[in-house]
Amino acid sequence: MRVPSWLPLLLGLLSAIGPISTDMYLPAFPQIESSLGGAPGAAQITLATWFLGLAIGQITQGPLSDRFGRRRPLIAGMTIYTLASIGCALAPGLVSLSVFRLIAALGGSASMVITRAIVRDLADGQAAARLMSQLMLVMGAAPILAPTLGGIVLAFAGWQAIFWITSLYGLTSLLLVLFFLPETLPAALRLRQGIGGLVTSYGRIFRERGFLSHALLGGFAMFAMFAYLGGSPSVFEDIFHLSPAIYGALFGGCAAGFIIASQVNPRILPRFGAHRVLRVAVRTVLLATAALSIVAIARTTHWWMVSGPILVTMTCMGFTMPNAVVGALSRHAAHAGSASALMGTLQFALAAISGATVGLLADGTARPMALLMLLGAVGAVICDLYRPRPA
Repeated sequence: MRVPSWLPLLLGLLSAIGPISTDMYLPAFPQIESSLGGAPGAAQITLATWFLGLAIGQITQGPLSDRFGRRRPLIAGMTIYTLASIGCALAPGLVSLSVFRLIAALGGSASMVITRAIVRDLADGQAAARLMSQLMLVMGAAPILAPTLGGIVLAFAGWQAIFWITSLYGLTSLLLVLFFLPETLPAALRLRQGIGGLVTSYGRIFRERGFLSHALLGGFAMFAMFAYLGGSPSVFEDIFHLSPAIYGALFGGCAAGFIIASQVNPRILPRFGAHRVLRVAVRTVLLATAALSIVAIARTTHWWMVSGPILVTMTCMGFTMPNAVVGALSRHAAHAGSASALMGTLQFALAAISGATVGLLADGTARPMALLMLLGAVGAVICDLYRPRPA
């Protein structure tokens, strides 16, 4: 199928629901805790339930898209996400906010799983990596803009306004799917299997070494990334006393590094190959997070000594994530939705653990965030050693 020039933009906008829903409200954590009566760090539970919902949602969205096509599950998911985001804006307490975040994630997970499956429907190998990098260009703009936009919104309105904005984004995404997204999985190629067949299919995918090593590598990279996402608001705003606007700018700088790397990635693949690029990237992340941990343990009073290693880490994620996704899905064209769902569930389960743990271990220093990021980097390097070498 010929890929229209505008389709990567549309898929990127759909994929961006994840980072927008995660990043825009990070600067609002202190205000949410103050407004809803939570202790410092309590708002991180809403981030953990969001990750948990993504993990649960993705395991179901993939098989649904393999059976019913890509459009219908996306339409249902965007509808659920939009309604639940409205619920978040109206939530009277942390418990209800956490529940609505969970429901929003169950719906929003469709935009993350199914867009990856659509990429696999359309391309493979380096062509898929190029298409995935185009998505990353759009999706990567969201982390740059979202925290800054969140900080601006907080300067003029309450935290609830952020969720009204995300509900509007969800409605816009729903309309774009309804009127513009083509169906990329023909009826003849759809899988009609019961629960037993689904379990067997998942087992077959899970046992494939290339899938497991790449999916878990990406999962541990996300473990490190979401330790940063969950821990950075309190580190930079509470410990270093930076304003939400400045924190948003720092966050945007890290996201800019991610975007630049994701766009350089397809240009260097023909020369170096995905295997080598991925290997160098995860080892650089290990070095950066080790340096970050040393600085955090020393309890530096200089915020730039913390943000520097984080910038290196997030830039390397722009090389890590696209290649990990393509490596995991490359051997599973016949059930790309299920493989994408299983990968997403593994990755966001690790992200949920990371997001919850960084809140539980909060001690008024940057150490929990830094050490969890280092743990994720170590896991990614171990998975990299397990990856099969290219033929």
